[in-house]
Amino acid sequence: MRLQKYLAHAGVASRRKAGELIAAGRVRVNGRPVRELGVTVDERDRVEVDGAGAVRPNAFRYLVTHKPIHMVTTMRDPQGRRTVASLIPKGTPRVVPVGRLDFDTSGVLLLTNDGDLAHVLTHPCFGVEKTYRAVVRGRLAAADVQALLAGIRLDEGGAAPAKVRVVSTSGGYSKLDMTIHEGRNRQVRRMLEATEHPVVSLVRLRFGPISLGDLPIGAVRDATEREVRALRVIASQAGRAVAEGGS
Repeated sequence: MRLQKYLAHAGVASRRKAGELIAAGRVRVNGRPVRELGVTVDERDRVEVDGAGAVRPNAFRYLVTHKPIHMVTTMRDPQGRRTVASLIPKGTPRVVPVGRLDFDTSGVLLLTNDGDLAHVLTHPCFGVEKTYRAVVRGRLAAADVQALLAGIRLDEGGAAPAKVRVVSTSGGYSKLDMTIHEGRNRQVRRMLEATEHPVVSLVRLRFGPISLGDLPIGAVRDATEREVRALRVIASQAGRAVAEGGS
């Protein structure tokens, strides 16, 4: 097995990122640093990354959690804030979050040790959809909805058009579902702020084929077989798209 694939199967990184680790001299095989991308390894070899001990390919795990607000979507935090690592059941193979949810945003979050799939799901060129339930201040007018549907101009450039459904309006607040396929920092909040409707609360209801459903806050479950099949379809389609594009 090529070393990049081995590292991806171990959940260390995607194959592309694994290649960067190798080129940077951060990977050792049987005690020796390796910089060549064509090296092959098997279960008899000792593979280390940054001297952190041997890594082994695991059976892939796909965990779905309901991330609470005021939690960081990383495995550790230098500021000492609570991270999603605290939600993972003991004995679970090493998994990492797929993408991020803001500190003050709750909702569905996928964690996996499938590095290649994680790369596809978070890469903007593959356009994986994410749906959010937002509560905002004020009444969302037809012109506001149209602006979101057309695509909002942000500081770094235009955001792609969103799908919008107004759920209800009451007491000076509006509730809406908004679907985007980009992953810019605090994108939904900034798009809504641009329409002068600041977000009061934000929950991610869906990430690709993974839905939040009635999963309690802070709870973790394994992805269903149907969800895993859908994730693999996305990965397969992405692979074909890359091959057809000559990348």
